[in-house]
Amino acid sequence: MINKIENVVYTGKTRTTGGRKGAARSDDGRLAIELSPPGSNGPGTNPEQLFGAGWSACFLGAIGKAAQAAKIALPADAAVEAEVDLGLTGDAYFLAARLNVSLPGVDRDVARSLVETAHQICPYSKASRGNIDVEINLA
Repeated sequence: MINKIENVVYTGKTRTTGGRKGAARSDDGRLAIELSPPGSNGPGTNPEQLFGAGWSACFLGAIGKAAQAAKIALPADAAVEAEVDLGLTGDAYFLAARLNVSLPGVDRDVARSLVETAHQICPYSKASRGNIDVEINLA
């Protein structure tokens, strides 16, 4: 079942040309990047890095929301490192991802609860759930 948005909060608009050897620009000019294939020495980033950056930022925000609801202060150095794999099964491409979460000084059980809540409320987690192999690790 696809959830329908009742109230659009924001719409990010980008235009990409040239595919993995091209460029992407946002309509407001705040994003202007060159693209290159993963593992190449090309002059830019790749979609897997962009997806990881977006998801890790969103996930850290969701951890913040979960912490706020639980009245828990997050450490200033809280971080999420994303690893996004592009792989093949037969001749079909797939993604897999690992989110490595660091919440220094937060009790491990509390941190685990925050991460589990974040995974339920983060829009990127919702989008990927059931579609790609996801592993969430707590440092």
